[in-house]
Amino acid sequence: MKLKIGVIGAGSMGTAISQTLSENDNQILLYARDKDVCDEINLKHYNTKYYPNIKLNDNIRGINDFNELKNANIIFLCIPSSTMREITVELNKIISDECILVTTAKGLESNTNKSMTEIIEEIIKRPAVALSGPNIASEMVKHLSTATTIACSDENYLKIVKEALETKKFKVNANNDIIGTEFCGVIKNVLAISQGICEGLNINDNARFALFTKSYLETKDIIEVLGGKRDTVDDYCGFGDIITASTLSVSRNHTLGVLYGQGIVVDEKSSGILFEGKKTTKIIKGMCEELNINSLTVDFVYEVIVEKQNPKIAFEKFWDGL
Repeated sequence: MKLKIGVIGAGSMGTAISQTLSENDNQILLYARDKDVCDEINLKHYNTKYYPNIKLNDNIRGINDFNELKNANIIFLCIPSSTMREITVELNKIISDECILVTTAKGLESNTNKSMTEIIEEIIKRPAVALSGPNIASEMVKHLSTATTIACSDENYLKIVKEALETKKFKVNANNDIIGTEFCGVIKNVLAISQGICEGLNINDNARFALFTKSYLETKDIIEVLGGKRDTVDDYCGFGDIITASTLSVSRNHTLGVLYGQGIVVDEKSSGILFEGKKTTKIIKGMCEELNINSLTVDFVYEVIVEKQNPKIAFEKFWDGL
């Protein structure tokens, strides 16, 4: 059966997800706030702001009105975590009770510490699906080989989303560990910053990856205490995404860590660049203190990024704790 699939957010990930979904001959409705972006997609089949050299498939249609999603079977929310509640509230006024919502956002709500699926489920009163993995949008949009993890408590939802999303080039693992899957995507931001700080300090590779090993094991400890499964950290949403964010320059949080390691303090307001990991670090630090979890990695990043301690001194403290 051909599905009607909505994608909210015509940025790099939303456009890439749309291109992937379109491979399975479904009707894809890509929502953009800017009507000019919609017109370009519909008239020229390009989103030149993000992918000037990539022609989008003909079954992707740009839309500028949520009402066009009222009969959607699935909607992918490719939006910042800070806007998840607001947009889900608006969608809930329109979509059917059978519509499946999938979040690609990796973060926590600042004032509640809730995950993205928790926010969605609170509003729509049914399970949501989390998508998380080492998914570099610029590779996805070119149909390069990619793998991801989806998680939900509803097995039927997982089956429907997996069939809609999986292609020969895009592999999908499904599980019911929502906590583990989502928190891998959250905690990886902290690990990416920690490895960036080490790179900025020009720490030797032996030491960097010794710390990374400790950080990886601490991720399992944190997720287990939160109620997730340790093995989930070994999946695409865990190991794959953590490696991607911690070692590649495409990661904003890795870049943030490099800058702080070099002694450069970033003013996010004036730069206009959002670093999800800085907010995440504060939240995870609070959770660790509340749940009595000892994490050298979280402490290290918090001391450098939030308390603005000398990164060299913070590194030595981290190293001495191994």
